[in-house]
Amino acid sequence: AARRMRDDDVGAIIVMKDGGIFGIITDRDIAIRGVAEHRDLATTTVGEICSPHLVGLEPSAGVADAVQLMRDNAVRRLPVVAGDRPIGIVSLGDLVTEKERDGGKVLAGVSSAPPNR
Repeated sequence: AARRMRDDDVGAIIVMKDGGIFGIITDRDIAIRGVAEHRDLATTTVGEICSPHLVGLEPSAGVADAVQLMRDNAVRRLPVVAGDRPIGIVSLGDLVTEKERDGGKVLAGVSSAPPNR
């Protein structure tokens, strides 16, 4: 997963299982749940260290909906799904406008939410 993230220049990958979405694995999941817990990354599956309780949104969802989902679930990335099919990932950075970056409004709201474990 880490190699794919590097090759694709992304920080998260949607994890599929039995033809459906199972979860999401982030670079942070690999660092915290893999490396920091001294797991053998050669034998550990992405399903063992990913975040399995996935919160996603439809492509037609508004930016405000995405921000609210991030705040409510203390996540910085949301899969965009059409039915059961993932079509992309929207990140906090994708949603933050230049004005909000300066004020830190969106980041502060998401960062102050309790962590997703």
